[in-house]
Parts: sequence; C-alpha cells; structure tokens
Amino acid sequence: MSAHLITLLGKPGCHLCDDARQVVERVAQELGVPWEERDITASKEDQERYWEMIPVVLVDGVQHDYWRVDESRLRTALR
Repeated sequence: MSAHLITLLGKPGCHLCDDARQVVERVAQELGVPWEERDITASKEDQERYWEMIPVVLVDGVQHDYWRVDESRLRTALR
C-alpha cells in the first residue's frame, strides 16, 4: 500500500529510543507504512554518523528527525 519506509536508528538502553519507537510504531500502523529498527552499535559507520543524535528517524533513507520524534511532522512526511 505504501511506498515509504521508516527506519529508526537507536541503541540498547536508550530511553529516548524507546519513546521514539512508540511514536514510529503508532504512526506506521495507522498509516500502513512499513518500518524497521537499526542498532547503531552494530555499524561503525552508523555510530560515527549518528551517535550524538539518537534516536534518528529516516523516511525513505533520508534523515527526518532526531532526539525527539514529532508525531504530526512524521505523519505529514508520510502522506
């Protein structure tokens, strides 16, 4: 149904990542958009690029938000 993909970048033990996951799950489910989660500790490149910004949300591979996910902004980007 959707041509979009949401990617949540985070790391274990990150409370902001937990908060972001709830927003991403809710929006993805309501809009029928697939999403994935990537642990930045599994990739040196991700660590170097995103360590200071997690959680980071990508929409279709493009950085959309970081630290806090704005639910209405994410919905708008996916419509």
